[in-house]
Amino acid sequence: MTGEQSLEKTNRINMLFDIYGPLLTEKQRTFLGLYFHDDYSLGEISAEFEISRQAVYEHIKRAEVTLEDYEAKLRLLDKHERRRHISEKIETIFGNPAYAEHDELKRNVRSLYNID
Repeated sequence: MTGEQSLEKTNRINMLFDIYGPLLTEKQRTFLGLYFHDDYSLGEISAEFEISRQAVYEHIKRAEVTLEDYEAKLRLLDKHERRRHISEKIETIFGNPAYAEHDELKRNVRSLYNID
């Protein structure tokens, strides 16, 4: 896995964790948080919890699979990304001087995309 792919994976897991984290067990949340958010190594986590690096690795991998399963079923991250993309397109259109007088329309469309 290249550095860029690793960064993309980390970003994806962090986004999934932000969305679905409350659905994980406390241990899964703790290990994922330490590993992905706080940048702890497997060895540091294993020392902290007095378990093997392999056990930490397995907990993290299971949590990743669980997050991906939630996303496969609920598609919340996918929907968020699509809304963000559409919102960016609309902002580009609204940047056109021809739409300068449509302030109420702009406000309503922006509020629609900020409902999350």
